[in-house]
Amino acid sequence: MRALFAATFAVATAIAFAFLLLPIVAIFSRVPIGHLFAQLDDPVTLDALAVSLKTSAIAHACVLLFGTPPAYLLARRRFPGRAAVLTLVELPLVLPPAVAGIGLLVAFGRFGLLGRHLHAAGIDIGLGTQTAVVLAVAFVESPFYLRGAVAAFEAVDDDLIAAARTLGAGPWRVFLRIALPLAAGGLGAASALALARGLGEFGATIIFAGSLQGVTQTLPLAIYAQFDQNLDVALAIGALFILVGVGILIALKVFGWVRFVSISPFRPAASTSS
Repeated sequence: MRALFAATFAVATAIAFAFLLLPIVAIFSRVPIGHLFAQLDDPVTLDALAVSLKTSAIAHACVLLFGTPPAYLLARRRFPGRAAVLTLVELPLVLPPAVAGIGLLVAFGRFGLLGRHLHAAGIDIGLGTQTAVVLAVAFVESPFYLRGAVAAFEAVDDDLIAAARTLGAGPWRVFLRIALPLAAGGLGAASALALARGLGEFGATIIFAGSLQGVTQTLPLAIYAQFDQNLDVALAIGALFILVGVGILIALKVFGWVRFVSISPFRPAASTSS
């Protein structure tokens, strides 16, 4: 029975990894290394890379800044309607990208619910603006971070929070010195997942912001634009996108671990010589 169990799980694992890795391997098998590096001199690729990195960085910073406090609140407080609030947080996860794009358009576009007032004040958000790209990316990646952050804060031992409060620590000190360091691992994982989702955003961006080279055309939009024109170029941009994504995810994981070790109250004390 043990041999059958081990064989079953080994086969299932091999199939799962093969399914996930085969498309990536197929892309790199079609893109020579020389062709990949040649794309670094292509204006379309460079512009799309710059737009993707800039808008994703701004959107992700906003998600972390405005998403961490409510995640902590939802994790540590029990109140009537909490389940409904969590459902609203998760709702964008099940929305098709086209619905998200249309929703953002009628909310923040020039003639949208809020956009008309912004337009009257001289602020335009919508087609042809990088602000629209930032909003689209932030909208689609927010629930990935929020749900993961809530779970990370829920995993923090209640006794430690209670002990800190008993010892006189205020809410800010408890949050910054206890809850945040202990939840750092989960927060880092949620952050990486959200950033990856934001980098790959396509549908909401093209509907809400459009696809203008050097302005709103991100790497996914550049791949789509090149798909009908030159498949080799689209594959090369796709391979570059994969490398950028891998680099960012590794950097986030390394930074999260280093940050956790540096601020964790449970890190080993430095040895002192007698």
